[in-house]
Amino acid sequence: MTLDRFYPIFDSADWIERLVPLGIKLVQLRIKNAAPEVVDAHILRAKSVCADHGCTLIINDYWQAAIDAGCDYIHLGQEDLDDADMNAIRAAGLRIGISTHDKAELRRALALEPDYVALGPIYPTILKKMKWHQQGVAKLTSWRELCGDTPLIAIGGMSIDRAQGAFDAGADVVAAVTDITLHKCPEDRVRAWIAATR
Repeated sequence: MTLDRFYPIFDSADWIERLVPLGIKLVQLRIKNAAPEVVDAHILRAKSVCADHGCTLIINDYWQAAIDAGCDYIHLGQEDLDDADMNAIRAAGLRIGISTHDKAELRRALALEPDYVALGPIYPTILKKMKWHQQGVAKLTSWRELCGDTPLIAIGGMSIDRAQGAFDAGADVVAAVTDITLHKCPEDRVRAWIAATR
């Protein structure tokens, strides 16, 4: 399966319902610190709109909820891997993306034969406090060599202006978060992203 080069990440089904119909083909639902019933409701709403628009939906962290909802793709951070039941995830046929920040994490991720590996933050990000400083575009090139055929996603402080540099350095996909959600017109920004990456 080939991943679309534009990978927005949203923290609610509200965003997904609003923006996926514009032509997004790959999207992540990343909800943090919500009650299980809230998570389940957002997953089902997101799954419905993505199915209607031929968009691949990736659920962050909540692998059991993703299995229960019949989703087929999850994203796990390194801390998520500590608690995830990989046997159950594999048995459910879920595809998996994994976050990485250093070579030890990359080795751990690749050992699980993921469907993609993400590296970040490439640039400083305001999204969350991280112990990792910006990785820089050059690190994508070394990750590209280490990842082999595994798709590589660049995340963290990404914008349309920075996307081509990430692609040139070896990224297959660029993930965007606040560049869209904090934009004065998120719809226009999504359209611009799609135009820039296809």
